[in-house]
Amino acid sequence: MRILVTGGAGFIGRWVVKQLLDEGYMISVIDNLSNSSEDNIREFLNLREFRFVRGDILDVGILDKQFKDGCDVVVHLAASINVQDSIDDPITTFRNDVMGTLNVLECCRKWGVPIVYTSTCLVYDRVGGKAIDEGYKTLPRSPYAAAKLSAEEFMVSYGHSYNLPYTILRPFNTYGPYQRFTGEGGVVATFIANALEGKPLTVYGDGNQTRDFLYVEDCARFINLSVFNEDARGKIINAGTGKETDVNKLARLVARDRVEIVHVEHIHPQAEVGRLRCDYSLATRLLGWKPEVAIDEGLDRTEEWMEKHLTLKRNRL
Repeated sequence: MRILVTGGAGFIGRWVVKQLLDEGYMISVIDNLSNSSEDNIREFLNLREFRFVRGDILDVGILDKQFKDGCDVVVHLAASINVQDSIDDPITTFRNDVMGTLNVLECCRKWGVPIVYTSTCLVYDRVGGKAIDEGYKTLPRSPYAAAKLSAEEFMVSYGHSYNLPYTILRPFNTYGPYQRFTGEGGVVATFIANALEGKPLTVYGDGNQTRDFLYVEDCARFINLSVFNEDARGKIINAGTGKETDVNKLARLVARDRVEIVHVEHIHPQAEVGRLRCDYSLATRLLGWKPEVAIDEGLDRTEEWMEKHLTLKRNRL
């Protein structure tokens, strides 16, 4: 069976592709490399089971050709992913995350292909200390979250209008090897990169905001378990660890007294979600999925990979 992964050269996409290849599937990837790198998938490029097309999901012709060449299911990951970029330039985020998704859906409808869509936990409204399940109310606080929620609604509408099989996934804050640590990036990757380079760790706001940090290989396994699971069709499913870690604690875990931790004014307080903790019980019931990597181990794995990556980068300079 051939699986098309949009955004498959990205951080999460790279791990999705690796796990699917390890399970023996034929994989096609389309990625414009705007938020990713060919280096992420270089180890797969010579495999007979793998095909990479540098292209954009906004280009209907290139996208349609991937379906015509053979596709049994789509894992849709391609998106603009930066919250601050979406605040600065909401039009680009709308084009990529809504119009791009609509293009993918139209191809799925045309060729009769099921879709698994990776959304975000940021679609949820602010909450106190309770774990967030899939029934909790949504209230997007950034154009990025709004675009993701809009794309979810298009999934649902295509399911009803055209009987298109879909699954919507909402992973919580994912981190790990291959995450970008330039620009805004992920907070874990940015913290570790700064610590390795002897730079201060910058915490926005008071640092009391919490996140449910999900290791990337656990996230990829969650996505891949849903690909051919009929019980997951038409469902929205969360994935996280069920544990909160505040940003101050994360900074201390990474800094380990090696570097200073400094607090600065928040760059987008209006878009901040104060607390995030996942209820992943539905993922366990439907997919048999549970997180396996605790944050201490995940941070160690990520730092080990990043230290090697930064060393190689320095050696090339």
